[in-house]
Amino acid sequence: MKYKKKPSWLRMPGRGSTEAARIRRILGKYSLQTVCRQAGCPNLGRCFQSGTATFLIMGKICTRNCFYCAIEGGGTNLPPPDPEEPARVASAAKEMDLEFVVVTSVTRDDLPDGGASHFALTVEALKKAIDGVMVEVLTPDFRGNPASLEIVVSSGPHVFNHNLETVERLFGDIRPDANYRRSLAVLELYGKLSPRTPLKSGLMLGLGETKEEVSKALYDLRSVGVTMLTLGQYLQPSTKHRAVTRYLHPSEFDEWREMALGMGFEAVSSGPLVRSSFHAMEDYSTVFPDKNDDIAISKNGNGE
Repeated sequence: MKYKKKPSWLRMPGRGSTEAARIRRILGKYSLQTVCRQAGCPNLGRCFQSGTATFLIMGKICTRNCFYCAIEGGGTNLPPPDPEEPARVASAAKEMDLEFVVVTSVTRDDLPDGGASHFALTVEALKKAIDGVMVEVLTPDFRGNPASLEIVVSSGPHVFNHNLETVERLFGDIRPDANYRRSLAVLELYGKLSPRTPLKSGLMLGLGETKEEVSKALYDLRSVGVTMLTLGQYLQPSTKHRAVTRYLHPSEFDEWREMALGMGFEAVSSGPLVRSSFHAMEDYSTVFPDKNDDIAISKNGNGE
């Protein structure tokens, strides 16, 4: 499909700077993937320049095929997760001087627990390596397996993030191997298993959804206890992916932010270049303002 011309407000931040080069060197040193690079995040330059990154664990090939995502999908006969990877993530995060770390993964439906134990090991390694570190996990749906969620809960991440990505009507076209109601159920169950952990989710806009459908998705997220929200513009990764239906003006994202806050969301990042971990630490500090003394926001403007 042909690309739709991008408007002026979607100019991407640069990828240069000495700090960005330092982050790349550290990631290479520990042979680590980041969703920033694998998913073609538009904020890669901004994050690397501020000394942050969102770690991508369990490889760079997904077992699912989603028509919005730049990560390679449809993988079979994938190798098991590297048992040394959690320690390498922790070492890299420590060398990067991070105090708030975001960890995500490809979907691994080939694993009995969907990779939940590898998430837990990574969270635990980070806590052991960095005194007082805060960790946000952005997980797949684990096919709705309660046992997998219990494993993640046991490691004690500070934020549980699972993205809805799009509205219910478009789910089958955009995420054929996932399920709208299952994703909501995953968020709700995690909230019941760990009531004090804030729940987070996000939507991409510009895929053909209506305002009524977005409002309904936000209502659904609030109904299962989600308090942290990201809203961003969908950007077509390649001509093989779903085409952009339209580019929303920044003022529309401002309107959605105000509406979401009015619905009871406590932290909302909404803008054309917003992605799942955009300003992750700042949003956590909004929900838990008493933590502001524990984390140095000026150092870690995390924005995947």
